[in-house]
Amino acid sequence: MALRMDGERLLLLDQRRLPDEERWIDASDPLVMEGCIRTLAVRGAPLLGVAAALCLGLLVRSGCTPASFRASAALLRAARPTAVNLMAAIDRLTASALGDDLSGVDEVAMDVFLDDVARCEAMAAHGASLLEDGSGVITHCNTGGLATVGVGTALGVIHRAHAQGKRVHVYVDETRPLLQGGRLTAWELRHLGIPHTLITDSMAAVVLRSGRASRVLVGSDRVARNGDFANKVGTYSLAVAAAHHHVPFHPVAPWTTVDLSCPDGDAIPIEQRDADEVRGASGSFGSVRWCPRETEVFNPSFDVTPVALVTSLVTDRGVFSREQLRAGALGALDG
Repeated sequence: MALRMDGERLLLLDQRRLPDEERWIDASDPLVMEGCIRTLAVRGAPLLGVAAALCLGLLVRSGCTPASFRASAALLRAARPTAVNLMAAIDRLTASALGDDLSGVDEVAMDVFLDDVARCEAMAAHGASLLEDGSGVITHCNTGGLATVGVGTALGVIHRAHAQGKRVHVYVDETRPLLQGGRLTAWELRHLGIPHTLITDSMAAVVLRSGRASRVLVGSDRVARNGDFANKVGTYSLAVAAAHHHVPFHPVAPWTTVDLSCPDGDAIPIEQRDADEVRGASGSFGSVRWCPRETEVFNPSFDVTPVALVTSLVTDRGVFSREQLRAGALGALDG
């Protein structure tokens, strides 16, 4: 949905311009790809890893030097600090380069692509059983085909349940400040024909209290060894509201998002973004500022939800309850 390859070029759907304009960017050059990652033209933890890997694969195919490959890999690896998939995919490619021999890199890049498709299918299969006919589900940010190269993570679960004939209604958190829920998830759900209603982030507790939503499904950019996880800012407050209203809360993430070297949520680095993202908004409509220019801003891109608020974690390797996560289930699957 968000990535195309024609053998010589890697094209990305510019997610900054959705929902009104579907514009494709040639991101074959690592410098262009790095800019696309930093400015969120391409985003979603799994998709970042795949896009960067394919970009490096094309670079090697073009006949680059080993030094150029390693410099480009380092550039892309540092583009976003929280999304562990990006780092894991690039580390996998650099490990396949044996000294000056880069012959295996392009094949590994394609393996990263195919691996994400398969993991999305497995997550959808494991998670769809959580949703009953007539379920209302709250989501946050975007977790579908715009964030992966498969059916998605949390949205992939919803897509699979819908395909099974279950009547599912999605309440889409708008996802401040960059509105990935409103701009991207609503766009994607419309394409999939899945019933949905857009809400602001501050309305989620009202929806939960009303009984309209009986479950919460979100994605993740990094899962710590103990089950704490980082996701788009606003996820933590949604988890708190879900716990207060006794509504099951489930992060959905591929194994590539699990960072076993990270013991808990306190060790997850949180990206701080530009203050202007909070002071106003910009897009195909132009730009608008709604506060004094000098206003001080705190703008973490992600927050950390503790495992105590997780009902279960859905992965491509299965579903893990809070109790299993606390007992070290992720570490037991190492390798």
